[in-house]
Amino acid sequence: MLYRYDKKRSRYITAGGAYIKGVIILAGACLLTYGIASFNLSNQLNDVRYISEETRTLVINSEYRFSKSKLKEYLVELNVRFPHIVYAQARLESGNFKSPIFLENNNLFGMKVARRRPTTNKGENRGHAYFDSWKECVLDYAFYQAAYLNDIKTERQYLQYLRTNYAEDPGYYTQLLKLMQTYP
Repeated sequence: MLYRYDKKRSRYITAGGAYIKGVIILAGACLLTYGIASFNLSNQLNDVRYISEETRTLVINSEYRFSKSKLKEYLVELNVRFPHIVYAQARLESGNFKSPIFLENNNLFGMKVARRRPTTNKGENRGHAYFDSWKECVLDYAFYQAAYLNDIKTERQYLQYLRTNYAEDPGYYTQLLKLMQTYP
């Protein structure tokens, strides 16, 4: 039950239908105004135009900053086949993530410029493909697998393919096996 204060009688009396309608309309208008304001504010918060340049740079840098754990997660996220082998390849090809090809080109796998398949590389530097980010390199490797390695079903077949078709170093296979043993 709703009551209102009657000044003439100096007491509370039961509110009539018109008063209740007025309260309901006022409450509804307040809720509607609040909803519209909240919606506009949430859109502004999600709109990149309202984020400072400094914040935008921090978000982008943290998203694309390389780490071993992010690499492992991204390999799984992309459903790259044999991620533990591919991770070992990345370690081997990038000199444990310290080689100039990795640091300058964001190239984890020593990949050359792709000419006959979809690619994310941006061109060539130091005789290897270069990428805008390490994530684009991993995505390119996933494209490589999809284009050329669909018939490979087992780890053994995959390792044999790498030994005969991918590696230029005769000791590649042995080094890769050692690195695979250290995959946590």
